[in-house]
Amino acid sequence: MKKSILQQMAEGEGRDVAEVVPKSPRHRRMGSPVVGNVGKALTSLSADTVLSLNPDKIDPSPFRDRFETDAEAADALQDLKASIEAEGQKLPVLVRPHPSEEGRYQLAYGHRRTAVLQELHRETDKPETVRVRAYVRELTDAELIREQSLENGVRENLSWIEQALWAVQLKNAGIKQREMEPILGQKETNISVLLKVANAIPDDIVHAIGRAKGVGRPAWVEFSKLFDDQKAADRIRRIVTEPAFLEGDGAERMRLASRAAKGRQKSDATKPAQVEIRSAGKVVGKFKATASSSTMTFPKAEARFARWLTEKLPDLHADFLRQEDDQD
Repeated sequence: MKKSILQQMAEGEGRDVAEVVPKSPRHRRMGSPVVGNVGKALTSLSADTVLSLNPDKIDPSPFRDRFETDAEAADALQDLKASIEAEGQKLPVLVRPHPSEEGRYQLAYGHRRTAVLQELHRETDKPETVRVRAYVRELTDAELIREQSLENGVRENLSWIEQALWAVQLKNAGIKQREMEPILGQKETNISVLLKVANAIPDDIVHAIGRAKGVGRPAWVEFSKLFDDQKAADRIRRIVTEPAFLEGDGAERMRLASRAAKGRQKSDATKPAQVEIRSAGKVVGKFKATASSSTMTFPKAEARFARWLTEKLPDLHADFLRQEDDQD
């Protein structure tokens, strides 16, 4: 499981977050704006008191930096859960008193640690033993989103479109584009592109496509231009519940959405998502083809057949090539 820089700094030496704050600027040189901001945050946190809070009293940040449906993130969360179960919570989270509900709190950062502790709190027979170690600080919305951005700044795996949506929230919180540079690790010109794309594509369509981890700036920019056609969004919304769309990865969903935006979705809608391979009255495998690749999967009961087929594939491919030559 990947750990953030903050976790590595604190856990790698077995110390708390306050202990990894540089003692003096002369003792450590901060080479980047992101690391510099992290150092400032750690210095500030070192002056705060760590409290022990009821997990059920902590609400998520009102600003969302990630897509909620993310299988990769779910796997990482289970890894973190196992770590906390074994070793406890090593790094405190940061919260603010809830602005409208007395006795409750809102997260600034540490949502994964809090989510794990909330799950453990629900599962245990002794919920009083599961607590969240947290710094509590009065924060405005703009201050909260800045603090939350520091955690984003040390992450390595925000997708391009997640950065774009996060940039919109930073702007809505009153943070200027120049001030976003150290937060997002992007130049102001690139931030302008993030904002332009995010504002051009309806949120529901972005979330239908998903994180699209392998899809970068050029593809999203071209996709955003399709919404100059006012009917493009409605065409896309008609296909987002179809099996071919739901079963595709980010790149495939982008392709299907682009075709739909241009009014070309019919051929995709009639195309089967996958083909079942049947033998002796049962399904022994499934074949699926997309624009970029083809995959074949086998149920667990057919593991021996899958291994046999793997061994035979070189010979089968050689036979295929000979037949192709004969036809030529």
